Amino acid sequence: MAEVTEQIVREAPQIEAYKLGLLEAAKKLSEQQLPLPAYQVAGMTDLQKQAAQLGSQGIGAYQPFLQAGQKAVEAGITSTGQALGAPTTAQLQQYQNPYQELVTQQALAEMRRQADIARQGQAAQAVRAGAFGGTREGVQRAETERGLQDIMSQRIAQDLAQNYAQAQNLFGQQQGRALQAGQLYGQLGIQQAALGQSAQQLGLQDVQTLSALGQQEQALAQQQLEAQRATQLQQALTPYQQISFLSDIYKGAPGTQVALTAQTAPQASPLMQVAGLGIAGLSAAAGAKKAGLF
Repeated sequence: MAEVTEQIVREAPQIEAYKLGLLEAAKKLSEQQLPLPAYQVAGMTDLQKQAAQLGSQGIGAYQPFLQAGQKAVEAGITSTGQALGAPTTAQLQQYQNPYQELVTQQALAEMRRQADIARQGQAAQAVRAGAFGGTREGVQRAETERGLQDIMSQRIAQDLAQNYAQAQNLFGQQQGRALQAGQLYGQLGIQQAALGQSAQQLGLQDVQTLSALGQQEQALAQQQLEAQRATQLQQALTPYQQISFLSDIYKGAPGTQVALTAQTAPQASPLMQVAGLGIAGLSAAAGAKKAGLF
C-alpha cells in the first residue's frame, strides 16, 4: 500500500511577523505619490544681462565713425578735384594785389611829371636857339611823347604781368595746400572708419568677456540647483531604499521550518478485491494443474 507525504514549511513566527509588517509598510508606501522634485533652470546672471545690454547698445556703434569718415573722404575728394582744376580769371583775381593798380598809377604819374620837366627843358632850349614853335621842336616834342607812351605802356604791362604771375603763384600754393588737405581728409576718413571698427571690436570683446563670466556663474548656479534636486530626490527615495534594505536582510535571514507529515494507506475497492481474488484463484489453479493435482 502506497503512502502520500504532505510537508508544509513556514518561517518562524517572529520572522514571519516582521515580513508581514514589511509588506504592509511597502503597500502603504506604494499607495502614496512619490514627491519627486521638479527640474529647475538657472536664470541669467547680472553679468549676462549686462553683456546683453552692452551688446544691444553696441550694435551700430561704428556708424557715427563711419559717417564722419565718409564725410571726410568726400571733403578730401572735393578738395582734390578743386586743386587739380585749371584756374579761372575770377579765381586769379582773388589772389591779385589790390594795391598794384595804385602803384602803377603812381609810377605813371611820376613818368608824366618827368616828361613835363623834359618838355619844359626842351622848350627853353628851343627858345634859346630861336627855334621855339618850329618843325624841329615839334618833332622833338612828338618823340618825347611817343617815348613816354612806350615807357608807360611797358610799365603797365610789366606791372600787370607781375601781378598775374604773383596771383598764379599764390593760386598754385593754395592748390597745393588744397591737395594736401584732400589727402589729409582722405587719411582722416579712413582712420575714423578704422576707429569705429576698433571700437566695435573692443565692445564685442567686452560683451564676450562679460558673457563668459556670466556663463560660469550660471553654470555654478545650475550645479547648485542640480545638487539641491538630487538631495531632495534622495530624501524622497529614502523610505523605498530602507524597505529594500530590510527586504534584502529578511531574504538572508535563516528560516525555521516546521514540517507536518501525514501518512495514508489506500484501501482496495470491492471490485479490485474480487478481481484480486479471481487472479489469485486462477494462479492457484494453474499451479495445481502444473503440479498434477488435477
